[in-house]
Amino acid sequence: MTGNSRPDWDTYFIDIAHVVAKRSNCSRRHVAALIVKERRIISTGYNGTPKGIRNCFEGGCPRCAGDAESGASLGECICAHAEENAIVQAAYHGISVRGGVLYSTISPCLMCAKMIINAGIAEVIYEDEYHFSERTRALFEEAGVKCRQYSR
Repeated sequence: MTGNSRPDWDTYFIDIAHVVAKRSNCSRRHVAALIVKERRIISTGYNGTPKGIRNCFEGGCPRCAGDAESGASLGECICAHAEENAIVQAAYHGISVRGGVLYSTISPCLMCAKMIINAGIAEVIYEDEYHFSERTRALFEEAGVKCRQYSR
């Protein structure tokens, strides 16, 4: 293998996030997040219904099974977001995410941004933008969380 074909770290982690997204059980969108410390993956998460709840694609989430437009009726959705699941999985296993980098296949929502800040994550790198509001961007900036979009 030549040096030219070796992916940089951002590409490496974003590509892994796309593999993790294949585990998503959401019937609408497949999203994943990784939390990395010292260039090692410490937690992964994908979007879908909570543990022990029927999978979204099996009708577990009434909102996703319905005809709500993209971005509408989100308060009715029982699916957890990928970033949320990555943070919760680390906590469940007693792993600190403080100072970590979160890689995500899409930009975080405001709710996930608050969790990212409170968890002590230092940087967010996302690939695609999805409802990434100015409020979310401003919150990251005020909290000192670096945030940038990855591009191939």
